[in-house]
Amino acid sequence: MDIMQIAIRAKEASIQLAAVKSEVKNRALGDIARALMQKEADIVAANRRDMERSWRENLAAPLLKRLRFDEDKIKESREGLDSLAGLADPVGVTSRAMELDEGLELYKVSCPIGVIGVIFESRPDALVQISSLCLKSGNAVILKGGSEAAETNRVLADIIDAAGIRAGIPTGWLALLETRTDVAEMLKMDKYIDLIVPRGSNAFVQYIMDNTNIPVLGHADGICHVYVDRQADPDMAVRIAVDSKCQYVAVCNAAETLLVHTAVADGFLPRLKTALEAKGVEIRGCEKTGGVIEVIPATEEDWHTEYLELIVSVKTVESMDEAIRHINQYGSGHTDVIVTADRTRGVRFMDTVDSAGVFLNCSSRFSDGFRYGLGAEVGISTNKIHARGPVGLEGLVIYKWRLIGQGHIVADYVGKGAKSFSHRILQKNFGH
Repeated sequence: MDIMQIAIRAKEASIQLAAVKSEVKNRALGDIARALMQKEADIVAANRRDMERSWRENLAAPLLKRLRFDEDKIKESREGLDSLAGLADPVGVTSRAMELDEGLELYKVSCPIGVIGVIFESRPDALVQISSLCLKSGNAVILKGGSEAAETNRVLADIIDAAGIRAGIPTGWLALLETRTDVAEMLKMDKYIDLIVPRGSNAFVQYIMDNTNIPVLGHADGICHVYVDRQADPDMAVRIAVDSKCQYVAVCNAAETLLVHTAVADGFLPRLKTALEAKGVEIRGCEKTGGVIEVIPATEEDWHTEYLELIVSVKTVESMDEAIRHINQYGSGHTDVIVTADRTRGVRFMDTVDSAGVFLNCSSRFSDGFRYGLGAEVGISTNKIHARGPVGLEGLVIYKWRLIGQGHIVADYVGKGAKSFSHRILQKNFGH
């Protein structure tokens, strides 16, 4: 089946899927979770083949780590599916109800976007998360994973697609593309695909935006910062900095740059160095930082770099304003953290840092759809329209205006003797 046929089938499926009841979607999610358990041996074997081939091909260490999909990852995916099934259906939610005139009622009601195209690399668990989120939100999905995970993705897609169809989800709701030429063709399918979600580097996201007329929900680099303020509790700051950098380094919400106020640098930086080096982290620092602790001199390029490994850049700043300027200049608009005991300073930081996630006294690693209670995520958006931050169920629906009348016509509301609109807010849902 060629890409055009796949896209047409997905569009047809999306129209049917928009009307599928919550209980059918939730049953499908449960069936998918059970199918993953039943086919665990097949999934692990396929992933082992991908891992061995990628190791021989010298795949970068961060990508190798993301590629692993073992029994623990399968268990996490099943738990995510169970959690997602327990969330409220985002489709059919009335966010506004208004009487325009007696018997003429207007409703703003959530609905699926339609067909979502998602291009991602390395992580097979992303395939499970993305497909299940699209199912729950009533969207068909066309997936393109990285070639390094080809066998794992193929097995997972087959399992998920079949389980969904058996539960009553329309045929064609999920498709997996496997070649780079498929991506180029997919970007031309603006008649059938309603949204593209690319997960990768800034350059990759920019390429997608430059080569399609389909709306793109951009997920750029994760150059995240932790700023240790002059009012920071040092013990808390060390814990947050280490967790943000080290808890899992190969992800977009891991911290890449630490900013330290000069007023606390002499006492804090040696403690930070000890804690980071205990985790095997290489520290690259500015000249002021190097005057307090021994570091590899940082270059301009370091402030622009998403390492995705045990490397961190450290800059000593004279003020919170300098920290904010640095973040807004070099950050990717993903997630940035302030550690401070002064809530007023924390709120000002959150008000003026231009990022999708701004945190006070907690790790950047909390920037995640599952941790937000969104039912996992299809990606993190740094856009400023429709959806921003972790894109979960709410980011995969849009809305329709539904107007219910009783023979009303506009001619009655214009000219001499025109009727007036009441525009009265209603406390009711649309219903069916």
